[in-house]
Amino acid sequence: MNKDELKKALEIVDAEIKKAGISRREAFKLAGLGGATFLAGGIDAKASTTLKASSQAKGKIVIVGGGLAGVSTAARLMSALDDADITIIEPNTKSVSYQPGTTLVASGVYKSKDELLFDTKDYMPKGVKWIQEKAVEFNPDENKLTLSNKEVVDYDYLIVAAGITLDYGAIKGLEEIGDAYSVGDASKILKVFGDSGVTSVYNIDSSAHMWEQSQKFIERAKKDKVNAIFTAPNTAVKCGGAPKKVMYLLNSRLNEAKVRANATLTYYDDSGRLFGVKEYADAIEKQFIARDMKWNLNHNLTSVDISKKIATFNKHWEEKGAFDADLGEHEIIKKQLTVEVPFDFLHVTPPQKAPDEIGKSAIGSAKGWVPVNKETLQHVKYKNIFSLGDIAAVPMGKTGGTVRKQYKILVDNLISVMEGKEPTEKFGGYTVCPLITDIGTVMLAEFDWTAKPTPSFPLDPTQERWIWWLLKVYLLKPMTMYGMLSGKA
Repeated sequence: MNKDELKKALEIVDAEIKKAGISRREAFKLAGLGGATFLAGGIDAKASTTLKASSQAKGKIVIVGGGLAGVSTAARLMSALDDADITIIEPNTKSVSYQPGTTLVASGVYKSKDELLFDTKDYMPKGVKWIQEKAVEFNPDENKLTLSNKEVVDYDYLIVAAGITLDYGAIKGLEEIGDAYSVGDASKILKVFGDSGVTSVYNIDSSAHMWEQSQKFIERAKKDKVNAIFTAPNTAVKCGGAPKKVMYLLNSRLNEAKVRANATLTYYDDSGRLFGVKEYADAIEKQFIARDMKWNLNHNLTSVDISKKIATFNKHWEEKGAFDADLGEHEIIKKQLTVEVPFDFLHVTPPQKAPDEIGKSAIGSAKGWVPVNKETLQHVKYKNIFSLGDIAAVPMGKTGGTVRKQYKILVDNLISVMEGKEPTEKFGGYTVCPLITDIGTVMLAEFDWTAKPTPSFPLDPTQERWIWWLLKVYLLKPMTMYGMLSGKA
């Protein structure tokens, strides 16, 4: 990656905003981006962040995971340490591929999945040792781990950034898929889904398959009444907005084809609300109503009968029971009901978990995620271990925008520990979800652990805006690939 891609993206943005009769500077000023040097001021990513003075701290650092979180952290450590000794353990040769773009591939905005695929070797920081194996066993008491080739690797400090596992096998009817990953072999997913209308945006290859199925669904809608359903599971997921994004985008494509009236679009979510932040949930509800998109909460997808095209949900709720005079409160009775829904098109958001070799190890937890102090990102038991990204047991955010804040905090805190000090930098829970609401508009949902909007710009964050569409479609990818993966943005 060099500066050419970011320059090309800015040229595309210039062309788009010129159609509106304004300049790039005027557009960013209207969006409250006048002070965002990285966006409005060109391609100097260094302006967007500040590195502390280099440290002479010593120690062997091993990073498990060579995706966005792992490589960005390694790059920043290489700049922050005078004599860095860093090893990344990552088997996937395309681990840095741009996962946030899958919704754009699945909707035909990006023309090919190749726009998301990048070679990890091209982004591996100079001086970092890369072992192309998988870490399969962990012995934190002896500061050792074992690789898939049986090699034992020791470390002084360990960073766990291994990402998330897609647990398709937890859904009856999809057991053959088993565990899958966002970047990598999708042959089992594609074999099981076939030409059935069942889709999933959570793998790069399956996102391309989703666009194929979407086009067939639209063609069918030109002749018959059709039904599309979109699901969200009973686990934490990466990019929790993705199931809604693909629903909005299919809605947009149906409108383009002038067949929206023939399609019913319904969203089924295991949780009891449309978004974890009330202000955004309220905005989404209004957007759904305006688009005639339906929703059902407290519905968890439990099985899929692909041959019969029936999705089965566990509908669950609570009712008030008898009054307990001693406790002064009513008994809460949990209720559930099996609901079968026929479909022509189904988007599956799989349950998600930490990779078993980590989640079930000594550095994992009962829920699988790596248990860390949510502010310092230091392991709650092993003080020489840190974790970030999707695999860390941190409330709320599992997005690239979250990692952008986390990796800088982690680097500063790790260096403090290496220098014999306490970690003092604190992650505040910042998360951002550019929620695509139409082809041409995005609601930029920013929030933190206060569960309140925390907009970076002086604009109503619940409004859908064209300028955020430009940011999402044209700028975020080069910012990520050129800025974050170099440890600068």
